[in-house]
Amino acid sequence: MNLSKLDHIDLSFNSLTLKMSSNWVPPFQLSFLNLPCCTIGPRFPNWLQNQSNLNYLDISNSSIYGVIPDWFSNVTSKLLYLNLSFNHLDGILPNLTLSSHDGSLVVDLSYNQFHGAIAPSVSNGMEIYLSNNMFTRFKHFLCTPKDNLMVQVLDLSDNWLSGRMPDCWLPWRELVVLNLENNNLWGIIPSSLGSLSRLQTLRLRHNSFSGSLPSSLNRSSQLQLLDVGHNNLNGKIPTWIGENLGLKLLSLKSNEFYGKIPSNLCQLNSIIILDLSLNNFSGGIPSCIHNFTSMVHNNNDDADLTATFSYRHGGEPFRKYKNSALLIWKGLEYNYDKILGLLRLIDISSNRLSGQIPATLANLVELVQVNLSRNHLSGIIPINIGGLSRLESLDLSHNELSGKIPKGLAKLSSLSYLDLSNNHLWGKIPTSTQLQSFNASTYAGNSGLCGPPLTSTCPGDEPASVPSNSSDGNESYVEDGGDWLDMSWFNIGIGVGFAVGFWGLCGTLAYKTSWRHAYFRLLNELGDWLYVAIEVQKTRLRRRLQS
Repeated sequence: MNLSKLDHIDLSFNSLTLKMSSNWVPPFQLSFLNLPCCTIGPRFPNWLQNQSNLNYLDISNSSIYGVIPDWFSNVTSKLLYLNLSFNHLDGILPNLTLSSHDGSLVVDLSYNQFHGAIAPSVSNGMEIYLSNNMFTRFKHFLCTPKDNLMVQVLDLSDNWLSGRMPDCWLPWRELVVLNLENNNLWGIIPSSLGSLSRLQTLRLRHNSFSGSLPSSLNRSSQLQLLDVGHNNLNGKIPTWIGENLGLKLLSLKSNEFYGKIPSNLCQLNSIIILDLSLNNFSGGIPSCIHNFTSMVHNNNDDADLTATFSYRHGGEPFRKYKNSALLIWKGLEYNYDKILGLLRLIDISSNRLSGQIPATLANLVELVQVNLSRNHLSGIIPINIGGLSRLESLDLSHNELSGKIPKGLAKLSSLSYLDLSNNHLWGKIPTSTQLQSFNASTYAGNSGLCGPPLTSTCPGDEPASVPSNSSDGNESYVEDGGDWLDMSWFNIGIGVGFAVGFWGLCGTLAYKTSWRHAYFRLLNELGDWLYVAIEVQKTRLRRRLQS
């Protein structure tokens, strides 16, 4: 077979094992090679050495170990797409010959074991994914002067980057996504970050940044996701955050922010996830939160909360970056990505908030989680909280709430996590399948609560006691033997009732031929009906799966 004109190979996602000898020289020159999830390791494939016309190369998740050979820079000179992710490549990243293109250039080296400094040549890409490696330095990569820098996605998350964040972001003004989370960066967030006016996603979570959020970020008016959680940031919430009307996710979690929650935050009519937990906010919860209209109307089809962008000089017209966020869900911390945009969540737990829970909270009917725990909130639980029909998780524990549990709470059929513990609630727990299904710890620390699942009985619900007859001296009979006698007659009654019912039916069928035939005909017809119903449902399900 003559393969000299072969130009395109695509064996993607087939779990094939490709075995080539180390001295094999392909008789063809490829422009497209797509082998993700094919085993071509453990060594870096030497047969790529003479492939100088490649535009597209994807050998991700291919069980390749070791360092990238020096000759590989000759292979990359014409690439528009390079993906070596999810391998076991290590060593220092070499200077790859990556030409600037008017079209797209994607470089994905994530999920390997590269270490040391990031090579400056990588910045010629349009999308740069270097996450989940062991890089320690990036100042030279970031601050080396460049002309016509067109990078739109820079993901350096989950590395070992340390030190202060370099203050040289001006050449990176085309960035749409910047992800530096889960590193060891410290110091203040540089003001030059405000030059990124096209930024939609800024993720700085899990570092050690301090100081306040720079006011220059008010120029990043297209921000949709701002996550600076788990740092040492302080100060009040800047005014510019409330003026960024496109913001969908705001996480200031686990910092040292203080002051009142500003009322202009209510202008965020696109917000779907608001996490201000583990700070020092004080004052009340703004009653204007009903203006979070994206929590009132479910008009968001962006299930994974993506940042979208296009290349200005050709290439693919439409690209997406899938975001993720670390959120507390039903008491446990999860990293959400695929369904992130479907959540509607407010978490203001572990602050110093006081006052009442605003009744307007119940207007946010698309909410699936509310966590206001560990504050100093007082007053009653809003009686209209039963209007949150989609609510799955509600945590109001460790506050100073009083009054009765609203009956509307018993109507929330989606509620699967509830914690009202350690408040001053009183009265009978409303009876419902939902509220009685929770563990007693859900209601613990409320000395005035009673009724199931608690062991404390409500006044008026005590079982009637058997009166004692002290005149005849038979107190011991009433207390000790009376219960046994009642139970004996009860058991005898059950036995007699069962015998009468059983032999009444069986005896009639035995002696009445026409009734016996009718009875078994009914059983046969019922069996036939069940069989047909099950087969119809199976057929419908099969058709749905096929379509």
